[in-house]
Amino acid sequence: MENRSFNISFELSLDPFFIPPGGKYPIFFFGVAIYLFCVFCNLTLLLLIITQRTLHKPMYFILFSLPLNDLVGITAMLPKVLSDIVTETSKVHYPLCVLQGFLLHMYGGGVLFILAAMAFDRYVAICKPLRYTAIMTPRLVVAIISLVWGLDSVLIVSLFSLQTRLPRCRSSVLNVFCDNPSLLKLTCGNTVLNNIFGLFNTAIMQIISVSVQVFSYVKILIACLVTRKSDTKNKAINTCVAQLVIFVIFEIVGTFTILSHRFKNVSVDLQKIMGMLIFLVPPLLNPIVYGLNTNEIRNTLLKVFQTRVVSV
Repeated sequence: MENRSFNISFELSLDPFFIPPGGKYPIFFFGVAIYLFCVFCNLTLLLLIITQRTLHKPMYFILFSLPLNDLVGITAMLPKVLSDIVTETSKVHYPLCVLQGFLLHMYGGGVLFILAAMAFDRYVAICKPLRYTAIMTPRLVVAIISLVWGLDSVLIVSLFSLQTRLPRCRSSVLNVFCDNPSLLKLTCGNTVLNNIFGLFNTAIMQIISVSVQVFSYVKILIACLVTRKSDTKNKAINTCVAQLVIFVIFEIVGTFTILSHRFKNVSVDLQKIMGMLIFLVPPLLNPIVYGLNTNEIRNTLLKVFQTRVVSV
């Protein structure tokens, strides 16, 4: 009979990937390279926004949350997975498992809300350019950023508060990392309320994010069709395509991962792979899409680099 201990420090076992002989170290070093690349790119974007006064604008203050959120997501997941691969141990204490799950869900909700905030900012910039500074005041920008992180925190704290109240009677996490569905499978209590609130959380996040983005992009598309200025059209198209690519990838992978936990015939390995992609793909693409693909950030980065080279 499995342990029904309420000791908050008891150890859980994770379900590792099957790795063929000789594949452990290549996978480990490839994962480390991905992680270091993501950290470098996102930190560079953060430091540019902080240190360069030319980027102290509403758009970039909102954008600042995106690399910060990406660093939380990939750091909460990848180092632990890589450590388990190289050490061939898949153990984690319950409090650390809950912390990892909490941070990963904060990251997921953060992506949706931040992309919505960025879409609204681009709507104002493209559709109401003459009133942009009057609308996107410092007060409104602070309110938007506070709403993004505040709403995300309230929803995820509530979700995990419901989960941790239940007694635990299992110690095997059926995933390579901890998340709410996996933690919920450890419990032996009635999980109906948790499932309902989990779906409610997902619905709230999706409705808010999708509604704001659909409204913003439809307005931007209309502005593109009406205006005769080619530079405005190009700017709008670049903005829409870049953000929509990230959003669609995140939505497809995220929706599959959420629904796969509710169907027993879905491969566990496929669940693991798709679950990891949520925390790998956006942190890899976002610095490129929102960094190098943005003229002002790209030019600022080149200017800083040239200044450093000349000074050396």
